[in-house]
Amino acid sequence: MPSDKVRADHSPDAIRRRISSDPDHSYLRDFVYGAIDGAVTTFAVVASVAAAGLSNGIVIVMGLANLLADGFSMAAGNYLGTRAEVETREKRRRDEEDQIQSHPEWERDEIRQIFALKGFEGKMLDDIVEVITSDDKRWVDTMITEEFGLSLHTPSPWKAAGVTYLAFILIGMIPLLSYVMGYIHPGLLVEEPFYAATILTGVAFFSVGALKSRFVGKNWLTEGLGTLGVGTLAAGIAYAIGLLLRPLLDGVA
Repeated sequence: MPSDKVRADHSPDAIRRRISSDPDHSYLRDFVYGAIDGAVTTFAVVASVAAAGLSNGIVIVMGLANLLADGFSMAAGNYLGTRAEVETREKRRRDEEDQIQSHPEWERDEIRQIFALKGFEGKMLDDIVEVITSDDKRWVDTMITEEFGLSLHTPSPWKAAGVTYLAFILIGMIPLLSYVMGYIHPGLLVEEPFYAATILTGVAFFSVGALKSRFVGKNWLTEGLGTLGVGTLAAGIAYAIGLLLRPLLDGVA
């Protein structure tokens, strides 16, 4: 039997409010994207520098530089990409408005073909075409979603960029914590901060995946381990590169 909440969500008034209001955008993708990339790239710096045998101070400097510069680059890229989606939709809207004004019969025939392919025919198809084409905004909206496959609503470019940058900084700082704390309070943590950074970063990877599972309806353990596996692979590659390049640094020294 459906619960009281399910019944309430499917009442006529609830359905009407949900359909008539603009959808709430989830910025989970932006958070997960920024968090995982922040942890991966920062730990990659830590792993490669540690494998190359450089000092802890260099780890901190390069790690912080990566956090600020690469995080900003990611946020800017996300902003520009999201804004491009908005601009693409608006251009399509202007084009469709012009075509409806100049060639309404051609555009009306496109609506007919779109819904004929969905299985509508006869009088029902005629009625659908008549209803949609009787309102220019509804007509254009239908063409945007059905012909071009674009959404009528997109996330805010500024919010998408902000969430990405915030997640990058917050989670990306974790691999550096043991080094920063060791610098501020020498001897407070373990003598080998790289080991602590490895453990903390693994926990961060797993936590991000487990958190994502709550929003996508998947098993938290599976998602956590999957994210941990991806991060471990990236970190392993960075560490291996550091080992391979170490002889070059020894030669310089």
